[in-house]
This record gives sequence, C-alpha cells and structure tokens, in this order.
Amino acid sequence: MRAVPTSKNNASGAFHESDNQPDFTLSFVTRCRLGCERDTRRQRSRAALRALDAAFDACADEHDPSMHASFARGVRAALAEAAADPSLLTHDQREGAAACYRRHLLAADPHGRYAIAALVWMPGQASPVHAHHTWCGYAVIDGMLTETVYDWNADIDCAAPVREQAREPGAVSFVRAGRKGIHRLGNSSHAGAVSLHIYGVPGEQIATHVNDIVRVAGSAPALPA
Repeated sequence: MRAVPTSKNNASGAFHESDNQPDFTLSFVTRCRLGCERDTRRQRSRAALRALDAAFDACADEHDPSMHASFARGVRAALAEAAADPSLLTHDQREGAAACYRRHLLAADPHGRYAIAALVWMPGQASPVHAHHTWCGYAVIDGMLTETVYDWNADIDCAAPVREQAREPGAVSFVRAGRKGIHRLGNSSHAGAVSLHIYGVPGEQIATHVNDIVRVAGSAPALPA
C-alpha cells in the first residue's frame, strides 16, 4: 500500500489515498538504498585507508617503510580493498581526456605520506616508459591494461623490454623506488580502462615527483612525462 503524507478528507472525515499522489513509499525505499550505498562506499574507503595507515604504523620506526615486505602487503591490501568497490569513483572521476591518460586526485594524506589517484585510459593511450622516484602501487578497476616490463642496463644508460602481460580488473602491483621496477602501462583495447594508484608523495607532487622517465634501447632520449 502506498503511504501518502497528505490527503483530502471524505464525507466521514477519514483520510483517503489520492491516485494523483506520488508513491512516497517507493521514494523512501530508493532514498534508503542510495543512502546505504553511500554508507557502504564510505565504509570501504575508510577500510582501505585504515589498511594503508596500518602499513605505515607497522613500520613507524623505519626510515623507508617501503623496503619491508609487510608494508608492500599492506599497500596491496589497501588497493585490493578499494578496487573491489564498484562505487568507489564518481562519474566525473571516470572521465578521460583525448590527448593522454588522465589523473584524478582522490585523496592525500595530511602528513604527506601518500596520495591516491584514479587514472583513466582511453583506447590507445599509454604512459611513457618509466621507473619511479618513490614507492607506488596500482590496481586495475575497470577494463584491461597492458603492462610492459623493462630491465635497466646501466652500462648503456637505457632500458630494454623483457615481457608484456595483460592486467585485468583486480590485478594489483607494488614497486619500490629505483630502476628495478621499470614499466609502461597502456590501454591497447577498444574500450576505456581505469586504474587506482597510490604514490608515496604528497598530493601536489603526483605529476612531478613520481615517474622517472627513462630511455629505451634504440630510441631517442627520454622526455619528461
């Protein structure tokens, strides 16, 4: 039965339902459902941030927590927790750009320990070949990415491709700073893709202090990202 908050009186003085009134019961249920979804999203986001904070807390006495296996596990756990939530990102945070892949800053640690961003990849877009100035991790949320892994040759000051692998939704990766983790991410599919990234820098530095662009064997000198 529809619940109508306001009605006209009939001859007996009792309230009756009007067929022209909106279905407030349905509206209430819908609002409750949407509210629950928002609460669930907040809970999952908080759980992911708690996992990340716990990783730092476990290595609080260390100069570089990323060197510890427990820290890497904690970052992967945080990424997996967040990436499992289909409502993690808003519509605007899934918008791409025509020129190149697009970053959306989602959160930044108030202590400057990390920043979290969503990267949106349109078909054919890819990162430059790069190592990292800081630790970082990523998880694929939607679509398919292709990751090409490289080895660094210090004698000739360039990188060479080693293998290529498909990265499907749910795939999670962590890498430490330095040139032992050189790779290139790209979207070679015909549909868009979205990935979630955590970087060990303050939020304002994700575009300048993360990627260490390197030269690939047989290519021109590397250009900044």
